[in-house]
Amino acid sequence: MSKNSTWCSRVSDDVNCPKCNEKKVVKNGRTKNYKQQYYCKMCCHRFIESYTNQAYKLNTNKKIIQLTKEGLGIRSTARILNISTTTLLKRIVSIASSITKPIISKGKTYEVDELCTYIRHKKNYIWLVYALEKNSKKVVSFNVGKRTNKTLNRVLETLKLSDAKKIFTDRLKNYRYLIEEKLHSVKRFGTNHIERKNLTLRTHLKRLNRRTICFSKSLVVFTAVLKIYFWT
Repeated sequence: MSKNSTWCSRVSDDVNCPKCNEKKVVKNGRTKNYKQQYYCKMCCHRFIESYTNQAYKLNTNKKIIQLTKEGLGIRSTARILNISTTTLLKRIVSIASSITKPIISKGKTYEVDELCTYIRHKKNYIWLVYALEKNSKKVVSFNVGKRTNKTLNRVLETLKLSDAKKIFTDRLKNYRYLIEEKLHSVKRFGTNHIERKNLTLRTHLKRLNRRTICFSKSLVVFTAVLKIYFWT
């Protein structure tokens, strides 16, 4: 270390960057809690050696995604990660906002179905409507709302724009008015895959269980959890 170096360019020999594991790290002032802050010249990452707030760790978002997909509730995840529930909710919404909707291939066959759950209290029914690609079993589109034509049409319009070859549904009468007769099919066993997916969803996500006190309190968080589950 040179004698005429400034306070922000003193190289630390015993600290590696937690992001890129390089040793080109310099001291970069102190935090509000008077902890030494470091700056990596390789990846431009700022960090401190020990965090009081566990949410600032680099792998926190990855753990949140993993635990969310495993069906843990908000409080359970917060206890395991040792972070506050408010921070966790903000992180879930932030992670979901960065997830892009998958590109839908043209000329595919889809299954569409609805799933009932609650928001805020058990008298406030809400419906999850989603479309499953028949061959790959991947969810290509979903929408949350009341069981109305408007909610269903948000998903169906996506399929129509992708030039769907066939759309299988149950016998809900709304579909007859929203899907062209040549594309629509309600034949027996046509929705086997998506019905099985409904069971998987209720098993994996605690907030979708039929008899539970873990139903969602916020529509925004519920939608964010679904985006993380379906598309990460």
